[in-house]
Amino acid sequence: MSGVALITGASAGLGVEFARQLSARGVRVVLAARRKDRLEALAAELGNARAVAIDLGAPGAAAQLIENVAQAGEAVHLLVNNAGLGLSGRFAELDAARQREMIDLNIGSLTDLCRLVVPMMIARRSGGILNVASTAAFQPGPGMAVYFATKAYVLSFTEALHEEVKPHGVHVSALCPGPTATEFGEVAGFGERSALKRMSMEAGPVVRAGLEGLDANRAVVIPGLVNKSGAALVKLTPRALVRKLVGAIN
Repeated sequence: MSGVALITGASAGLGVEFARQLSARGVRVVLAARRKDRLEALAAELGNARAVAIDLGAPGAAAQLIENVAQAGEAVHLLVNNAGLGLSGRFAELDAARQREMIDLNIGSLTDLCRLVVPMMIARRSGGILNVASTAAFQPGPGMAVYFATKAYVLSFTEALHEEVKPHGVHVSALCPGPTATEFGEVAGFGERSALKRMSMEAGPVVRAGLEGLDANRAVVIPGLVNKSGAALVKLTPRALVRKLVGAIN
C-alpha cells in the first residue's frame, strides 16, 4: 500500500496550503472536505493528489474516510487534522445545533481519525499526526465559548497522545496558530476585525512551522513571535483578567 498524507479541511485556508507544501515535498496527498469542486480543482493543480468529498461532522464519517483510503490501496502515513468550525456570539444566542456540529467536527471527528490511524502507525513504528488547534486553546473565550473549549481539548488530547506514541516512533504535534489570513473569520461570523487583521499571519509560514515542528516531534508548535509571546503571557496573567480581556476582544 502506498503511503499518503491525509488532509482534512483541504478545500480552503490552511488545508490548501498544507496540500501545496506537502505536495512540493513529493508527498502524495488525499484531500478531504465537503466542497467537491474546490477539492477537485486543487487535486488537478497538484497532480499527485486525489479528492474525497465528505462531511466529517456526520456520524461515521471518519471510518468512511479511512475505508476510502484503504480501498484505494493507500495507507495514512501522515494525518493532518485541519477540518474545523468556529462560531462567534454569545453561547445562549447561538444556534444549538450548529454548536453541537462544531463539537462533533472539531473534537469528535479529529479523535475518531486519530484512533483509526494510530494503531497502524504504531505497528509500522512510523507516521505522523498534526492536529490543528489554536492559540485559543490556552484560555477561555467568552463570545466564542464552545470554539475555544474545543481547541483546548485538541491541545490537551494531542499532548497526551504525543507522550503515548513517542516510544513507538510516531510523531504527534499540535499546531496552535493565532489569527491567520484565511476565510475562517467570515465563516465564524466576526468578519475582518481590523485589530485581528493587523495581527494575522499568512497561511504559508503557519503551515511551514507546523510541518517543521512535526518533523522535529515537538508536542506544541506556536508559529510567530507575537503568538508565542501571547501564549506565554496568558500563563502569567490571572484567569479572571484573561477572561475579561478575551471577552472584550471577541
